[in-house]
Formats: sequence, structure tokens, C-alpha cells
Amino acid sequence: MIKIEKLSKVFTDKEKSISAVDEITLDIEQGEIFGVIGYSGAGKSTFIRLLNRLEEPTTGKVMINNQEITRLNMKELRKSRRDIGMIFQHFNLLWSRTVAENIAFPLEIANVPKAEIKQRVQELINLVGLSGRENAYPSQLSGGQKQRVGIARALANRPKVLLCDEATSALDPETTNAILDLLMDINQRLGLTIIMITHEMHVIRKVCNRVAVMEDGKVVEQGDVLHLFLQPKQPVTKKFVQQVMGIEDEETDFERLFQANPTAKIARLHFVGETTNQTLISKLAKLFAVDINILQGKITQTQLGAYGTLYVQFIGETGEMEKAIAFIKNETSVEVEVLQHEL
Repeated sequence: MIKIEKLSKVFTDKEKSISAVDEITLDIEQGEIFGVIGYSGAGKSTFIRLLNRLEEPTTGKVMINNQEITRLNMKELRKSRRDIGMIFQHFNLLWSRTVAENIAFPLEIANVPKAEIKQRVQELINLVGLSGRENAYPSQLSGGQKQRVGIARALANRPKVLLCDEATSALDPETTNAILDLLMDINQRLGLTIIMITHEMHVIRKVCNRVAVMEDGKVVEQGDVLHLFLQPKQPVTKKFVQQVMGIEDEETDFERLFQANPTAKIARLHFVGETTNQTLISKLAKLFAVDINILQGKITQTQLGAYGTLYVQFIGETGEMEKAIAFIKNETSVEVEVLQHEL
């Protein structure tokens, strides 16, 4: 569906050159919600603007539906952009136009007949949940309603691809979830390919199938969302996972426990998919002569299944603790890692 090869963007001035996007190569499948995450300055917003050539690439290739976007002349590009909708962080609405007029704007530019525009606008208003607000102006809308107008406008020309540039970062958590639910519904109903640019791992966790992590203009890690939660390799990815799981600096937090009971063992348990429903702790307590303290943990849902991390303390005879840990390793699909006490 979308093939990106060695895509780069270099900004230059009289004194220096800045590589905002550095030879990114990605394949995005038709109908998936693909996330691109990175902190401020990672180059993700520049990257998404290269896909529809709101920014001109310095080098590289972008293929969408077997059409090489990077080779089109301006006339061809304007026509091609009708198949690529875009949602912006700050809505980019026309403040002198009503909800209906904002949604109609791209259809007017495309010279669609007025009767067809009216019908299409009403379809979109119903789709995004704005019935009754057709004649309201942007100044009369909440942030979530403004973004719903932006989504409807982006869908006006029936695009095959929807680009979302930090579409929820200006919204509160409850409204963010509502907009994400709407985007998932649109993805399923219309079969749209959606590319989500964000700095929030919550967004990636909730809606994306796969994700690419950007840092300093490069993609440093990519893969299934669940896999990245389970085995983040790069420091920046680990930070994003911690953002959702809420578990940071665990070794420092547990130092007091190590000192209070140096013979005990502290382990990190990783649960994936159906293993999150296993009654592991009670089973271990019944099978082995150990006491088990649950220290902290969290289970979260991704589009590919559940992922959980649990920190536990084993107290008992060394042999019994080792048997319990061996049981987890050999008899269950739960991953276990024993934390080491730094003397």
C-alpha cells in the first residue's frame, strides 16, 4: 500500500544543514493503523508532511497505491492529494465558515456539484457525531468537536490514506479516547490506511497495529506494538513503554527491600495475551513453600492483545524459591527475570 524508501529531508541555511528526516525506509500495509512515535524534535511531523509533499523531500521515494508521489508534477500531485486526507494538531479550520461549510470546502475546490456536496457533508456530519451542529462556527465548538470537523473534512474526498499529525495532543484524556475510538471505527468501516504521528504511547497502545520509533530523524526501532512492549531494545522505546506502564527505576525502588531481606528474590514477570488471565501467584503459593509479595504491576491492552508486567518478591528457603522460579520458566508461558542486587 505505502512504500517509503530512504526518505530524507535536509534543511539548509547559510551556516549549517539540519537533517530532519534521515533515510527512513518503511512498508505500511493497506487498512492498518500505523504509528510513528517520537519526542519533540525527532522529525516525525516533517516525515508525515513528506508523504503528501507538503514538504519536498531532499532524497528518497514515496509510493502510495503503486503511484510514486515523489515524481509527480504539481498538477498530478494536486489530483493525487485527494486520496490522502490529513488531520492537524490545531484543527486548521476556517473560522469564518460553519461546520458544514468547513467540511464542504475541499469538495468545492474539487468542483463537486452542489447537490452532491450537500449529501456528502451530511453523511460525514453523521459519521463523526456532529448532528445538530451543522451551522455552528468553530468558536462555538469544544476541542473534540473541532477535531471531529477536521476528521470529516479530511474524509470529504473519500481518501484511501489518512495522515494524523498529533491529532489528539491538544485534547484532554477523555476527549482523546473518544477521538481515537472514532478513528478506529472509521478505519474498520471504510478500510482506510491511517498513519498516526504522536509523542504519546497511550495513542500507540490503543489504536495501532505496528509502530516505528523515531529519534534524531531516524527510525531506531519498529515492529508490532505488542512486541515493542514486550522487548523494547532502544532506550527511547523503553521510555515510551514506561510512559504507559507507569513503572520506572524499579531497581532503585527495590533497593530498600534488598537491604531488609537480602536472601529474598525479586523477579519481574511479563504476561502476554492469554497469560494475563492465569492464576499464577496463587498456584505458586500452593505448590511451593514460599511467600510471595506483589510489589507493583500493571496490565494494559494493545490492538494485538494484553501485555502486563508484575514485580514480585519471593521469600523462603533458597531451594524453594529457585523451584518456584524454574516452574514459571519451564511450565508456563510467562517470562521471568530475576533482578540482581547490586552490593
